[in-house]
Amino acid sequence: MAPLMHFFTTILFLLIPLEATTNHQHGLKSLHFALYQHETINKTGFIVVPGVVGPPVSQTTTPFGTLFVFQDPLTLKPNPTSKLAGTAEGTSITSGLDGLQSLSIAKVTLNVKKHKGSISLVGVTNNIKPSNHPVVGGTGDFLFVQGYVTSSPVNLVGLTVTYKIEFHLYWPPYASPKP
Repeated sequence: MAPLMHFFTTILFLLIPLEATTNHQHGLKSLHFALYQHETINKTGFIVVPGVVGPPVSQTTTPFGTLFVFQDPLTLKPNPTSKLAGTAEGTSITSGLDGLQSLSIAKVTLNVKKHKGSISLVGVTNNIKPSNHPVVGGTGDFLFVQGYVTSSPVNLVGLTVTYKIEFHLYWPPYASPKP
């Protein structure tokens, strides 16, 4: 009888933490939305250090090693004159010899859906394909936020290029209850 009781007790102790972990994961508060980033060469984005080898500068490429800085408006719609919802500022360094990939670091300041603050992103951006960037920090209403941002090209023609920025943000249980 004792071995059978020990077996049921062991199973009970194994099941309780599993159930708590499962509930804990499903209880995350989240926020999902999209904005549009408008980058205008020599107005909101600048080449600070030209690269050393690779394709010439265009709307989609820069030579390997190019250091680029930006402070771009984020709007609610693809039209650059639509309502401003934030700013993306940061830097990127062309890390692909084909000129299409860059290591990017950005601070995104937001005022959306009753949330104000900023999130910090680090990742590799492909200039002509969707790219996921992990959220590595936040301030204000975004303190302790986790998640990722997907950047996808919308319009790569002309002096101003437009990217759709999709936010997938999650607050852990110990974070502010605001969401």
